[in-house]
Parts: sequence; C-alpha cells; structure tokens
Amino acid sequence: MNLFRTKSIEQSIADADEPGRKLKRSLSTWDLMIMGVAVAVGAGIFSVGAKAAANFAGPAVTISFAVAAVTCALAIMCYAEFATAIPVAGSAYVFTYATMGEVLAWIIGWNLILELFTAAAVIAKYWGIYLSKVFALMGVDMPPALNIAGVDLYWGAFLIVAIFTVLLVLGTKLSARVGNVFTLIKIAVVLFVIVVGFTYVKFSNYTPFVPASQPTGGADGADVMKQSLFGFLTGAVPAQYGTLGIFAGAALVFFAFIGFDVVATSAEEVKNPQKTLPRGIFGGLALVTLLYILVSLALTGMVSYTQLAQAKNPTLTTAFEAVGNTDAAKVIAFGSLIGLTTVIMVLLMGLARVVLAMSRDGLLPRALSKTSDKRSTPVRLQIICGAAVAIVAGLTNVDLLEEMINIGTLSAFVMVSLGILVLRKKRPDLKPAFRVPFGKVLPVVSAVLCIYLMTNLAVETWIFFAIWLVIGLAIYFAYGQRHSRLNEKFASATAAVSGKAAVSDKSGDDEDSLSRV
Repeated sequence: MNLFRTKSIEQSIADADEPGRKLKRSLSTWDLMIMGVAVAVGAGIFSVGAKAAANFAGPAVTISFAVAAVTCALAIMCYAEFATAIPVAGSAYVFTYATMGEVLAWIIGWNLILELFTAAAVIAKYWGIYLSKVFALMGVDMPPALNIAGVDLYWGAFLIVAIFTVLLVLGTKLSARVGNVFTLIKIAVVLFVIVVGFTYVKFSNYTPFVPASQPTGGADGADVMKQSLFGFLTGAVPAQYGTLGIFAGAALVFFAFIGFDVVATSAEEVKNPQKTLPRGIFGGLALVTLLYILVSLALTGMVSYTQLAQAKNPTLTTAFEAVGNTDAAKVIAFGSLIGLTTVIMVLLMGLARVVLAMSRDGLLPRALSKTSDKRSTPVRLQIICGAAVAIVAGLTNVDLLEEMINIGTLSAFVMVSLGILVLRKKRPDLKPAFRVPFGKVLPVVSAVLCIYLMTNLAVETWIFFAIWLVIGLAIYFAYGQRHSRLNEKFASATAAVSGKAAVSDKSGDDEDSLSRV
C-alpha cells in the first residue's frame, strides 16, 4: 500500500480531457479578476475588520490586513506557478497529488472541502439574515428564520443557494456574467462607504496605533479554548492587543482573502491559462487589498477601537451609527447583501470543482465526476453540493465553525508553498509561464507565515480541525485508498509482473525437466 504514490502531470491533464468528465474553457482574465474580487469582497469587508480592530489589533488592524495580504500574495504566487504547469480543476489537491503523494493530496482535498463547504454554508446563512435587515429598512417585517416544529429554518439560505446552483448548472460563463454585474455594484458601494467614512475621520482615534497588550479577563477553561494555539503552547495568559494582537487579527481577517485559492480551482475552465491565470489572480488580489486597507483606515478613524469593543458584534454600521449617519447603515446593509451574493456563487463552484477532481481520481465515487454533454458542467455534483450547503446553512448553527474556514485554507497554502520546491526538483523540465521569484526563498517564507497564522487561531479551532482530519482519514482508508485509480493501475502492474514471473518460473521448470531427460 503506497500512500505517497504520485499522479503524473501528464496524466492529470489527460484526465481533464476524458469524455463525459471534461469542463469547457470559457473564462477570460477579466472573469478571473472579478471572480477573485467577487469571493473576497463580501459582507466581511463591513464586519471582519471591525471585529479584528475591536478584539485584537485596534487601529493596527490595517497592519493585520497588510500581513494577511502579503501572506496570501506569497501563497498565490505558488498557486500561479502550479496552475500554469497543471491547468486543471482541483487546485491545491491536484498540485499536492503531483508532488507529495496520494494521502497528503487526500488531506488537502478534504481540507478544501471543509473550507469551501463551511464558507458557503456560513455565508448563505448570513445572506438570509442581511436580507431580513434590508426588508426591515424598507419597513417590511421579514424574520430571517421560520420556526417549524421547534426547528429554526433560515429560508434565505435555501433561496440563494438554489438560485446559484441553477445558474452554475446552466453554465460557468453565464454564472460569471451574473457575478460580474453584482461585483461591480458592490465595489461601488464599498467606494461610497470609504469616501463617506473618511469625512468623519478624527486622527486622535488612531492613537495609540498599537494598543498595549491586556488580559482578556480570566484564564478559565472557556478562555483557554478561545486563546490562540501559539499563546497556549507558550504559556501566555489569554490576552488581546499588542504585537501578538496584530497577528491574531491577521489570522482573523485572512478569512477575507480566501477567494483566491478558489479562483485557482477554475483553471480547467480558463482560456489560455498560462497567461490568464496569473493576471486574473494578481489583479484581483491587488484591488481587494487596496479596498480592505482603505475601509480599515476609515473605520478606525471614525470611532475609537474601544467604542467598537463595547458592541456585541461590531461592524461598519456600528461606526456610522456612532457618528450619527444612519442613512449609511442602509447602504451598508444593501452592500452586504450584494457582497454575499457573489461570494456564495464562487464558493459553490469551487466546492463542486474540488469534489469533481477527487472523484475523477476515484478517491470519491467516480459517478460524481460526470459532466453534462450539452453544458459541460457537473450537473449532478453541483446539485448535490448545493443541497448539502442549503441544508446545513438553513438548519444548523454553522457559524460556530467560522474559523474552520481559515485553518482549511491555510493548511492548503502551506502544502502548495512547499509543493513548489518538490515540483521544481522532480520536474526541472517543466517551464510554467509564471515562476515564483527568488528561487526557494519566497515559497519557504510563504509556508512559514501560513503556519504562524495557523497557530494564531483558537485552540478549539485546532481541536475541531483534528476531528475533521480523523474523519477524513477514516474515509480515505475505508474507501478512497481502495478505489483510487492509481491503486487500480498499481494492482494491474503488480499482477502483470507476477504473471510474467509465473511464466518465467514455469519455463524454468520445463527446461529443468528437459535437462533431466
């Protein structure tokens, strides 16, 4: 049982052209760039920065965003080199399979499913809540959840997931066009918020820029579980702010950058991927980083971080209400709704593409990888993914697992960063259109930064993550390892070798008999 057997790049590309399981190349550089912005700029731009400023970094949340952006940029460089060398669906899963072996590829694929599924479910639930807020601002009472037989049903999650599942079934290009319209609208809303926000900025709110570290108020079991793994391992008392607060804030706001690894999952549907992928990914990342930093500067300049910390769930709306501008709150509510809309679409697409890649290889049931002859989309799989996301988002308290999205993404980033070093050593003959500069330095720095950000996530997140990995490995050994197409080829090759050996032995026995005669 060879757990670290690798799949050749040539085989991955050949499998992408398998009849009945292939996708259509229809996306341009513009589509990819907008896709990255679409999935990264959601309601998080109006909330995650406020939470990080209030609870972790204070005004230095701007640095938190910069640290997260640099970490993401380094990892995305590695993604771009891989994607131009292996332009097929599956992203980090496919890259790991080609470099580090099947069992690690399974773990990364399993983590990507965790990231994309949890993110889609969490955001679909928030979309329904924001929809109710928009209705409330128009004077219509529309509760986000309906109580049916004692169970809260978040109907909005079902609605939005169903709409985009249908669009994705109809075609990736059609979905991209709809997403482009929504994305341009939400960029306009974000620019409006930035411009208006800066009119209320008081420079005194930026001081102290890095607040002094202070304990969170106790060291009981609950506090320890919420503490970062780094703080727990080093024996530090649960605390907030200070230098470590900046990195804890970076680990939180990293959630805002998860979209760019999702873009890499669409490599198989991109026209001229060697040029299109790097341009689209880096263009989107640059625009998103600029928007986040400007929003965080406006936010922390409008009100003191201590005032944000007093709110239960601080958002940009909290800041505008504090300065007396309630009209802006309506715009933010509308922008949040539009922002979340496109995020859900891209996450649903990415989830289906990762599962499709894993099922092509037999690690998940092969029937899931079939695509429509007419539309070249994985119709059956997209519907299954949509239904699963809708059920979890509509019926469970999935937002408790929000940090699981970050740890799933970061684990994939670590593997892709290290995988570049392996790829270059194993296949020096490859000449991808994009290469990470400065040799081995940047991939190693990327891996180290991602690991450090992972240690800044809460202890309870690591416990949930460990449970998820155990479940994944159990599924792999119970099903994936035995049904792997590489395992089938390995078994066939072994049988062929054994057959030749048996023939050779029989031939030897016959010769011995003749010599005795």
